Amino acid sequence: MAVRVRLLGTAAGGGIPQWNCACAGCARARGTSAARTQDCVAVSGDGRSWYLLNASPDLRAQLLAAPELAPGPGRRETPLCGVLLSTAELDHTLGLLTLREARELAVYGTAAVLDALAGPFPVRPMLDHYTAVSWHTVAPGTPVPLRGGLAATALPVGAKPPRYAPATGGDWVVAYRITDQRTGAALVYAPCLPAIDDAFLDAAAGAAYAILDGTFLHEDEMVRATGGGRTATAMGHLPITASLPRLAGLTGTTVLYTHLNNTNPVAAASGDGHLTAAGAEVATDGRLITL
Repeated sequence: MAVRVRLLGTAAGGGIPQWNCACAGCARARGTSAARTQDCVAVSGDGRSWYLLNASPDLRAQLLAAPELAPGPGRRETPLCGVLLSTAELDHTLGLLTLREARELAVYGTAAVLDALAGPFPVRPMLDHYTAVSWHTVAPGTPVPLRGGLAATALPVGAKPPRYAPATGGDWVVAYRITDQRTGAALVYAPCLPAIDDAFLDAAAGAAYAILDGTFLHEDEMVRATGGGRTATAMGHLPITASLPRLAGLTGTTVLYTHLNNTNPVAAASGDGHLTAAGAEVATDGRLITL
């Protein structure tokens, strides 16, 4: 059984179009096929047990659009087993509240992320009043076994906490390498990636797909688009123009850029010439991948 990956959403926070934005990108996307929901991925090793990589605010619509995640045959039976969180950002955790009607749920995250969800953004105590949730602390570098023959290994990539959380140390941002323990087939998921070091390249080596942070195309993109704002890396996102050269050595790996901001020109199309020439692609909502 091949590993199946469904790209549920591919936009950065707010989606495309953003509800309160009339920029050129949002105006173009409004009411067209260029619209994108907020970043979220579903993965399964056996086609029966599915895990979410992050839980976006658009999760209900995303689950309804994915045939593999439909409930049944029992009235409250669902193939969704759990959620692996790469950050504690609202864009990656608000969807957990949508899952409050699940019969049971497993949620995985680093100690910093789970602590944030217990305090400043109290998702944990809230969900515990609605369903049976098991909370699992992820130790970076230690594989976590999942149903369907998969294993997930977290790799620390950033220390930027969400705005609502105190600025304390910890593994606030991780990437995940999802591996089929039977075949060795793997993918890497890193929707927030402030830099690429040798450790990250080692983790991505041999993966069939690397689904990576494509929030911005340029380092000064926000300045170009709005006349102000912070740089991409200051916001915790390595721009595509900087990450693409670093990924050139990943032979046999298809790079898919996701988590696209409304200012990013590549979000308007399913592909971009210089990305394709470099062996990279732009992710699209609903795409199904097999490993």
